[in-house]
Amino acid sequence: MNPRPQSGRLWWNMKAEKKQKQEEANLPVKTKIQREIIAWFWVGLAFLLINGTIGQARVIPSGSMENTLLIGDHLIMSRIGYDAGVPFTNWHLALWRNPKRQQVIIFKPPFAPDTPDYVKRVIGLPGDTLDIRDGAVWVNGQKLIEKYTTGPSETAPPGSAPPGYSDLKFPFRVPDNCYFAMGDNRGNSYDSRFWGCVPRKDIIGTPVMIYMSLDAPPGAWDSGKISERFFAYANAILHPVIVRWKRIFHTF
Repeated sequence: MNPRPQSGRLWWNMKAEKKQKQEEANLPVKTKIQREIIAWFWVGLAFLLINGTIGQARVIPSGSMENTLLIGDHLIMSRIGYDAGVPFTNWHLALWRNPKRQQVIIFKPPFAPDTPDYVKRVIGLPGDTLDIRDGAVWVNGQKLIEKYTTGPSETAPPGSAPPGYSDLKFPFRVPDNCYFAMGDNRGNSYDSRFWGCVPRKDIIGTPVMIYMSLDAPPGAWDSGKISERFFAYANAILHPVIVRWKRIFHTF
């Protein structure tokens, strides 16, 4: 008895797929290379668009935001609505969103735009009058409640402003299109108390989530320390105890 002939959509799909594979196998090598290059071009373009307008990764290299952020925390940063830029360049464009008071932001330090980005908390909005006294921050005459800080809030020591900047005098009025930013670790944060407010154009995003946190030597996260970072990641594989598991997937 002859087997029942194959029929239906499945059979035609299999036949078409087989024919397509045969045609691809018969393509010249040059055509295959061209297709591969075009495919990788679109992959690279998608990465650049995501990296420049949607999100990026950051790692915390210092303790200025303890205990909100620890050295070795790896962040996903959202740029949506805040900034759009060309990856691997300093060209970027401020968008329509503005940060709120006490929101954590990521920005290019105005006194050194070519250095790694800073992560601080917005304390003063445009037009606010700030004062720092009695170990606390006062905004428009009202004491700001800050349960996230480590240590008392103090003004910067005289003469500690970077070259080209003057010491801030309080009360201080935040200029238009500027934001006064401070670290949560008030005794160990180089922030607006030293060099003034952050122009809106320098704010590039806000952290969304911690996706990894490693208790590694602090120097491993400094800019340019590629080998130190490699050993930190390798050590995490060999010794998972250095991973701060409870911090992973913490959102802001």
